Amino acid sequence: MHEVSDAARDIADRVHRFVRERVVPYEHDARLGSHGPSDELATELRELARSEGLLCPHIHEDGSHFSHLETALILRKSGLSPLGPIACHVMAPDEGNMYLLGKVGSDAIKQKYLAPLIAGEARSAFFMTEPAEDGGAGSDPSLMQTTCRRDGNHWLVNGRKAFITGAEGAKVGIVMAKSVEPDSEGGACLFLVDLPDPAIRTERVLETIDSSMPGGHAVIAIEDLRVPADQMLGEAGEGFKYAQIRLAPARLTHCMRWLGLAVRAQEIATDYACRRTAFGKQLIDHEGVGFMLAQNRIDLQACELMIDWCAKVLDTGDLGTTESSMAKTFVAETLFQIADRCVQAMGGTGVTGDTIVEQLFREVRAFRIYDGPTEVHKWSLAKKIKREWRAGQTD
Repeated sequence: MHEVSDAARDIADRVHRFVRERVVPYEHDARLGSHGPSDELATELRELARSEGLLCPHIHEDGSHFSHLETALILRKSGLSPLGPIACHVMAPDEGNMYLLGKVGSDAIKQKYLAPLIAGEARSAFFMTEPAEDGGAGSDPSLMQTTCRRDGNHWLVNGRKAFITGAEGAKVGIVMAKSVEPDSEGGACLFLVDLPDPAIRTERVLETIDSSMPGGHAVIAIEDLRVPADQMLGEAGEGFKYAQIRLAPARLTHCMRWLGLAVRAQEIATDYACRRTAFGKQLIDHEGVGFMLAQNRIDLQACELMIDWCAKVLDTGDLGTTESSMAKTFVAETLFQIADRCVQAMGGTGVTGDTIVEQLFREVRAFRIYDGPTEVHKWSLAKKIKREWRAGQTD
């Protein structure tokens, strides 16, 4: 059934009002930095959401989730401010990590690691991507250099990771490593770890174009990390399969949140164009500006439809790997064009930090790379097209 329930609409409406009325005023808070909002600010925002009953609003009290289609509506509303997803505790990587643990985690793992995340008492990090200079895993996870091997009733993990979002300040880590044990045939393993841990060391926090996620993006060294065997997520060698459970929905929730921010940027650019005059008339009456905003309206609608289409596929139980690649590629590229037009329509004001328009431009530019660059998704889709063509050929 592909419908949005009254309960989901009610939650979305409440999130909408909460973000506009209580979160937006924080957008110029001094605790916002180049590596995202401070943990102090993030905690304060989460407490505001808790007081409104809007912490993890896409998750029911029994731990089950609203449908993906319903989540799309809720998360779009949270995205109306860059701080909205942080306040509501639906920001990456926490949202994706909670989804994964809910799907794959044992009862013990859910109690120890998932419960504090849902309660907003902890942040998390997903340790998968590796430094390019090491020849490690980026868009191609088969290049995984981080290794794990059995050591009694523990596993020993060694390697380096890069672009690890939120590692600084996280209390829960999900670490991916390639097993060197013969019976796992070099497959990946996922481990739950308590943070901080002396075996997991931050080499540096990168200066990146985006600045919305607490803790920034870090380069990490993992040296002789000992993890109890019962803190492995699922089975040894199955890590890539489990990661796919997380990655397709996480790509889509990124799209949901950034679409919400793009809607707000369009509102800001429209207000500017309707108030500002030049050469004897309002800016919006100049086709060069009015047509940009008109195209934005068209593209925002197209992004919403693409997201909802993919969400419906996921709601059938399908992994939606192809559909999420298509949606992520289309939405990331289209939102960047929308952000660019908003900046252009606002002229000099558009490139300042006076509004969130400039931040949307930076964040969505990074999103064209994060969660798989556009070119990698298109390459994967092209391979699928070729396979389908071959399957359709007759002798």
